[in-house]
Amino acid sequence: GFFYLPWIGIGLLVGDLAWWLLLASVLVLLWNFYHQLRLSDWLWKERSLTPPSGAGNWVPLFSGIYRLQKRNRRRRQDLVNLIRRFRNGAESLPDAVVVYDYDGSIVWCNKLAEELLGLRMPSDAGQYIGNLIRTPEFISYLADSDFDHALEMRSPVNASSTLEFRTMPYAEGEYLMVVRDVTQLKQLEGMRRNFFANVSHELRTPMTVLRGYLEMSEDPDMLVGPMWDKAHGVMTEQLTRMESLVEQLLTLSKIEASAKLELDHIVDVPSMLDILQKEAQTLSGESDHKLCFEIDNGLKVYGDDDQLRSAISNLVYNAVKHTPEGAAVTVKWFDSHTGPRLEVIDSGEGIAPQHIDRLTERFYRVDKARSRETGGSGLGLAIVKHALSHHESNLEITSTVGQGSMFSFTLPERLRC
Repeated sequence: GFFYLPWIGIGLLVGDLAWWLLLASVLVLLWNFYHQLRLSDWLWKERSLTPPSGAGNWVPLFSGIYRLQKRNRRRRQDLVNLIRRFRNGAESLPDAVVVYDYDGSIVWCNKLAEELLGLRMPSDAGQYIGNLIRTPEFISYLADSDFDHALEMRSPVNASSTLEFRTMPYAEGEYLMVVRDVTQLKQLEGMRRNFFANVSHELRTPMTVLRGYLEMSEDPDMLVGPMWDKAHGVMTEQLTRMESLVEQLLTLSKIEASAKLELDHIVDVPSMLDILQKEAQTLSGESDHKLCFEIDNGLKVYGDDDQLRSAISNLVYNAVKHTPEGAAVTVKWFDSHTGPRLEVIDSGEGIAPQHIDRLTERFYRVDKARSRETGGSGLGLAIVKHALSHHESNLEITSTVGQGSMFSFTLPERLRC
């Protein structure tokens, strides 16, 4: 109205009012068109957040659009930060994470999913997950859509690994799949089952023998003369076997449950080996083994006396038990260039390569029949393994079938006295 008033006045004074109003309208259109061009350039070409200067009713329009853009940019940045935090959190998880749509097309996955499932981002985004993980059980799992229960199957990347799949609704029309490597857990469950089965088996045999002789003792005529001497000897032998098994189980449990050792106690290994040499000679008995102990009498170490005694004694006793009569058993304790070292060398039958990696498993024995004859329980090397691990060392086993074996370990340099 204020803009047209002067033009109306001019038109009334000069005449031709319509033409003057037309000229005013053309100027108004040009002025608005100019500001529209500036607005278009600012929105699509310029990168500046500051709006162009305007006049009249374009000022609040520019200011309003500027505020809206600023608010949208802030919301967009908040959304970007939220997505970044989610992805960083998903990358930090110890499990693989896959987000996919209701139709099975992959939206996103973390790096662990790439390792466990063989996925690749971003090239696999939008791909049907069933085309990338093609195992029949997984396809059936997707088709059934019964996500109340977890799916366990072999890894599509590594057949020796077992994976657990859990799926849950995530966002509207999306699912979140969490994949965990449960290989070690399955192995521990298997070891636990084998452990209890082996303990039960090892205890059942002597208990059966004892029960048989106790039932025979109900008839006094059954245990007279030489029969009683035989029964007494067998029962004593079986009781000794059970006592040894229980003692080794308690020793292993104590070593496994012990906290991290301070390793600040001086262990006189030469004196320990001197005692073990006499005990080994007694254990040899009529077998007349040739025992050779080469000991550095000045080499002492820091550690736990009980655990080192358990480790060393098991190695020495095993060598004597598994070495033929009259053969040599050599024990060396010396200072190597990497630290104090113990080597126990026997002249036994040797161990085939496929058995060496499993020798430190509980109750694992190469020859079960012979182990029972020598009183072996299959726990000795498991005790050695855990005792050495507390001293930052590992059991080393080298063997040649028909020539003998060497069991050795090297303690860290810092444990030398």
